[in-house]
Amino acid sequence: MNKNYHAVIMAGGIGSRFWPVSTSQFPKQFHDMLGTGQSLLQKTFARLHQIVPKENIQILTNERYLDLCLEQLPAITSDQVLLEPAMRNTAPCILLSALKIYKKDPNAVMLVAPSDHWIEDEKSFQKDVITCFNACEKDDVLVTLGIQPTFPNTGYGYIESDKEDVSDLRNVKQFREKPNYETAKEFLADGNFLWNAGIFMWSAKSIKNAFETLMPEMSALFNSGFEALNSSEENDFIKENYPKAENISIDYGILEKATNVFVKKATFDWNDLGTWGALHDKITSEKDENAVVRALTHLKDAKGNMIYTSAEKLVVVDGIDDYIIVDKENVLLIFPKKKEQDIKQLLNDVSDKFGSDYS
Repeated sequence: MNKNYHAVIMAGGIGSRFWPVSTSQFPKQFHDMLGTGQSLLQKTFARLHQIVPKENIQILTNERYLDLCLEQLPAITSDQVLLEPAMRNTAPCILLSALKIYKKDPNAVMLVAPSDHWIEDEKSFQKDVITCFNACEKDDVLVTLGIQPTFPNTGYGYIESDKEDVSDLRNVKQFREKPNYETAKEFLADGNFLWNAGIFMWSAKSIKNAFETLMPEMSALFNSGFEALNSSEENDFIKENYPKAENISIDYGILEKATNVFVKKATFDWNDLGTWGALHDKITSEKDENAVVRALTHLKDAKGNMIYTSAEKLVVVDGIDDYIIVDKENVLLIFPKKKEQDIKQLLNDVSDKFGSDYS
């Protein structure tokens, strides 16, 4: 296992579209969403630990989730959990983690990945990552993994690569925002568009330089505390300065501006478990089949439902199609799957009416 390899797991989100299972106190990345015996965070850590030494894996998360991270990942120490004192999107936390890694090892290469993605073909994932790491060690490149689209999805951003480029790592022409359905169909027909999975690789030096060039204010803000990083003074510096950082994603801040961005088409399966519908599609590829996690079910004239219980429980469903049915302690959700994007607003409504005990 290469000691120069590092990884950063982003685990600070709330996952509000997975309410009522995912709440602000206990978000989806800490849940066993597929009934495998491991949370999404634990699965992600185990997958990365096959490539990266455990002591080189950082967790980026909110202050309130420190205890959850340490409880679920006993192989790490509290020094490996970088706590965000304010919500500032992905650019600030990635820069801060890169500076910490660079100070520890100026020759490091690093991977940044979300904590809530599902990948089964871990051997292919490892192979793709090593290919990208090798490129990052040799050249000043920023690399992302792109997913081959299987249908004109309007919920993902897309990466457009050079049509003439047939190499393993292709130069990125541009990042495209979530398209409408007709535009997504055009992307698929063109053949040189991939889904943006939000998995990135680069050397710590390359991303540090990119911030210095493209986001000099943020670079100067965090570099002013470079001596404090990885020391007893780090927490005080972060608490004082992190809230001053611009609220911006790594995509907007760096990747859409940089000229040295490359994409590798992933050879592994991938699912962004962002909604109950996505979980249904992960469990079964058949649209009309019911997807079940933990529940014991008795079903009649019922198809296309997503049924989830937090404990093993008998669920009887008769005459309902395409619904999200979730039973979790003090909340029962029965909601049309076609309206799953509205769950985020539903959570706000419930919180306003019934208080934080339900959110």
